[in-house]
Amino acid sequence: MTEPVGFEEFVTVRSARLLRTAYLLTGDWARAEDLLQTALARAWVAWHRLDADPEPYVRKIIVNTYSSWWHRRWNAEDPTGDPPDQLAADAYAPVEERDALWRALGRLPKRQRAVIVLRFFEDLTESVVAELLGCSVGTVKSQTSKALEKLRVDPSLSQQGVPL
Repeated sequence: MTEPVGFEEFVTVRSARLLRTAYLLTGDWARAEDLLQTALARAWVAWHRLDADPEPYVRKIIVNTYSSWWHRRWNAEDPTGDPPDQLAADAYAPVEERDALWRALGRLPKRQRAVIVLRFFEDLTESVVAELLGCSVGTVKSQTSKALEKLRVDPSLSQQGVPL
């Protein structure tokens, strides 16, 4: 089977941004790469049907695939044992703040996490997020509000002093 026209260029130009979206959803680079690869494989099959800007379609595949992965029980991991000792906190404070934020995002329900990632990290409008998630703008607003409230009271973020 021949490669669809423009697919290679799309992958070259847009993969980094789409990978970031996948990472923000999964919180893990390996899973993000798997998620993006799955989305690109599905987009490749449908490429001939896509219009001028296929990025929203691929982004929707990423969000839907992410959601379906979390329905499967085998995808969950349970960490065991004690984490390794921490190094000097002052030298790594920005890294620790980001880590606290990613962990707090990971504790959000998947829909709230998807809304926060798409709205604030991808800077998409409420209407675009609603379309991607297949819900109303009101649902996006309420899920955003609930997610931000959970993040504001998350103890790991308040300990790190991360402003929300």
